[in-house]
Amino acid sequence: MNHKGLGLVLVLIMAVTVAFAGCMSSEDTPAPPQGDVPDKVTYIVGIDGEYPPYAFIDSAGNAQGFDVESIKWIAKMQGFNVKIQPMAWDGIIPALMNKKIDMVYSGMTITPERLEKVDFSIPYWVVNQSVAVNKDSKYTLDDFKAGTLKIGGQRGTTGQIWVEKNLIDTGLMPKENLKLYDNFPLVAEDLKNNRLDAAIYDKPPMLEAIAGKPIVIVGEINTGEEYGIAIRKGDTELLNQINEGLTALMADPYWEELKTKFEMID
Repeated sequence: MNHKGLGLVLVLIMAVTVAFAGCMSSEDTPAPPQGDVPDKVTYIVGIDGEYPPYAFIDSAGNAQGFDVESIKWIAKMQGFNVKIQPMAWDGIIPALMNKKIDMVYSGMTITPERLEKVDFSIPYWVVNQSVAVNKDSKYTLDDFKAGTLKIGGQRGTTGQIWVEKNLIDTGLMPKENLKLYDNFPLVAEDLKNNRLDAAIYDKPPMLEAIAGKPIVIVGEINTGEEYGIAIRKGDTELLNQINEGLTALMADPYWEELKTKFEMID
């Protein structure tokens, strides 16, 4: 074969290759991997790792829960990545203020005291405090409110705040009768073993913590607490993104799917 013929063959092969490539549809192109999107900002989300159904760490070490899946949906919708970071609850706001995390999305009640330190998103849930006792006891909600019991609560929670304001500060109960713990499962364990007379906590995670234990809820305190996502003061752009994403999520059918999945109680 002469050089001219060889050159003609090469040209024809190249033309056919280009034409074939041009005929491939976008459906033939592999889809990008799911998960984090390269070159997009990643925000660190602080959670209480023992606060089901809102946020918890499963047996495989993965973060799960209503709030965890909510922020992942918002992140995808708003175009950023998230990293979930379990932390001690009583240190989570200082961590946010010191830029160790970028937000707290873990059933945090919006309170005037917290608003002095951080900003909050629009509310996304409302809860009351619940009071539990060992089922073998005869204690009632009235006994609890009278300040005659030894009460357990999680450090840094609104349950602790309620007891301090309504029982200790009013003189109904001595300060030493309030025992604080790093997480509520420890409270439930001591209540089960009668080392406490009663416990106070947000109702949905209270139900999770006492399941299968000889503990019963004897009543609720109608606090009407609103949960919000805490954002560092001055981080207006992120706050706007979170509010937009949260508004869209609560209007999307996926919101109802999450409520059903995690057995959320309105």
